Parts: sequence; structure tokens; C-alpha cells
Amino acid sequence: MKKLHVFISFYHFVFVLFISVLMINFVGCCAYSFTGASVPKHLKTIAIPIAQDKSGSGEPGLGELLTTSLTQKFINDNTLQVANKNNANALLECKIISLTDAPAVVAVGENVTSRRITITVQAVYKDLVERKTIFSKDFSNYGDYATTGSIAERNTAIQKAIDNISEDILLATVSGW
Repeated sequence: MKKLHVFISFYHFVFVLFISVLMINFVGCCAYSFTGASVPKHLKTIAIPIAQDKSGSGEPGLGELLTTSLTQKFINDNTLQVANKNNANALLECKIISLTDAPAVVAVGENVTSRRITITVQAVYKDLVERKTIFSKDFSNYGDYATTGSIAERNTAIQKAIDNISEDILLATVSGW
């Protein structure tokens, strides 16, 4: 009987220990987040003015397309609230500095089968409370489309490049990774 009691107590201890380790692991995993890892605590809002298009590409509405994509990314992320410049703690100014449309895949006989739209954006992230620049850097990304593709497919490639750049800028702004 004594052996049975010791046996049950040992397994009870192991069971409680096991459950405790699982709970600590679960709580530890759920509490950790990359989002907002490097946003200073005093920054709650961000202004995103319409991006300037200095690319010379002649692509209509490119600055507005980037601004809309960036704004939506920040709204979805919810680390910083999007606000107008007069009420914002931070400012994200973007300038499209280039848009190139070049061959991406060349098949046998030097036939171009795919083209690549590459867009480069200069982004400046400013802390308006402490009046300092947090970063100023260039972001570049691309989207591909078939050479035989329509204008709509080319526009989809532009949208893909803008979407990828917007994601890169958001991550640099809220997490610094």
C-alpha cells in the first residue's frame, strides 16, 4: 500500500510538472510579438502624405497607389494609428525615385518571355515629438509579367511591386528588423 501511495504521488508530481511546463511555454509563446518591437512608446500616430513620383516613368497615379498601399498596411497592422500631419507623432515621407521595366526571363533564341517592373522608393521616417529622423533609406522591390501580357498584367506587376515595398517599409517602421 505504501509503494502504491509513493507511486501515485510520483506520477502526480510528474503530471503537475508537465502541465506547468506546458502552461509556461504556451503563455510565453502567446505573449511575444514582433509587432511594435522598436516603436518608441511616445509614438502613437503616423502621417503618410502622398508620395512624390520623381521616377520620370510617366506612370499615372503611382504616388497615390503607393500612399494608398502604405496607409492600408498601417491600418491593418494597427501599431501606429494613421492621422493627418497636424495631429501625428511621426511622419513617413516617401518619394518614388525609379521605375524600370526590363527583361526578366530570356528563353532560347534570345526571346524575352517575362518582364520585371522594379520600383525604388526613398522613405524618410521622422519622430515629430523629439524632432529627429529615425531612418532615411531606399526600398526596392519588383513584380513580373509575361511579355505577351496585357496592360492589366503590367499594372498587376506594378501593384505587386508597390505592395512588396509597402510591406518592407511597414516592417522597417514598426519592428526595425
